[in-house]
Amino acid sequence: MDKTETEYMIEVEDLVKRYGQKYAVDGISFKVKRGEVVGFLGPNGAGKSTTINVITGFLSSTSGRVLVEGHDVLDEPTAAKKLIGYLPEQPPLYLDMTVDEYLNFTYELKGCRYNRKKHLEEVCSVTKIADVRERLIKNLSKGYRQRVGIAQALVGNPPLIILDEPTVGLDPKQIIEVRSLIRALGENHTVLLSTHILSEVQTVCDRIVIINKGKIIADEKKEDIVRAAEDGRAYVAKICGPTREVTTCLRSRPGVIRVERSGERDGDAHSYVIESEPGTDVRKAIFFALAQNNWPLVGLEPVGEDLEDVFIKLVDRSDTKKPGKQNRKPVIDNSDIERKEG
Repeated sequence: MDKTETEYMIEVEDLVKRYGQKYAVDGISFKVKRGEVVGFLGPNGAGKSTTINVITGFLSSTSGRVLVEGHDVLDEPTAAKKLIGYLPEQPPLYLDMTVDEYLNFTYELKGCRYNRKKHLEEVCSVTKIADVRERLIKNLSKGYRQRVGIAQALVGNPPLIILDEPTVGLDPKQIIEVRSLIRALGENHTVLLSTHILSEVQTVCDRIVIINKGKIIADEKKEDIVRAAEDGRAYVAKICGPTREVTTCLRSRPGVIRVERSGERDGDAHSYVIESEPGTDVRKAIFFALAQNNWPLVGLEPVGEDLEDVFIKLVDRSDTKKPGKQNRKPVIDNSDIERKEG
């Protein structure tokens, strides 16, 4: 298969980055398909930025490898970097340039072959900075500077966009605008979004990879991430019917481990807290059992299973695990290999 036809835009294989005896990244592996918007989530110091820096070629790995559309970032740095548009946490802006000068500089630096005028107009249109092209970057608000940083990542139309903490320091309105831009980018690009902001991931991402202490502790689609916590799911159901019979019926459903009636009412409907076994979805069984008894189900909402709860559970669980022995010797050690400039 030709490298440009590979299914995956990013392939990280047993990646290790070690500083002395400390492992910043400890044997992680994950893949990102073409067209995915993936959130790379973790607390501060988890290894997110280190991983991003290896993927983008700014750091060499101690061992393992990273492929970008089939190109090894260590063996083929130029080919790999041409495919990446990267926005670091601190945008690489030249404050004494105008926006137009900076984008033209970026165009030349990347060796673009698109029609310059048309291409830069498209980039400015997508990032909504056309009205500030003649202004000095140092005179722009932080939100506009962030947009200019994203614009430089888009110059050359790379298929992979990597954003490291793109909304840090922005006000609420600017955050909403940047997130809308990221969603729009996901329509035509593969996006890897590194962040520690949970709402950001929920808003824009299709899949979530969670890292802590250099290890991946979850890798799931957004709608399935709750299962990674391996805890039972809980719901609040509003049901019209005789409370004793309803409670008995709910408790008899396979996978249900707890049913309690709360004092809340919604018209003639009573509220019940229903907890299920780990990995078991009892919603359909509850629906059909109630329908069979002609007891209307007027509401069913999950409780205690938003991304914030799952994130805290997973990180706390990984923090309490006994650290494994970190004396394994890498099969291939890249730490002493001099990287070629891409």
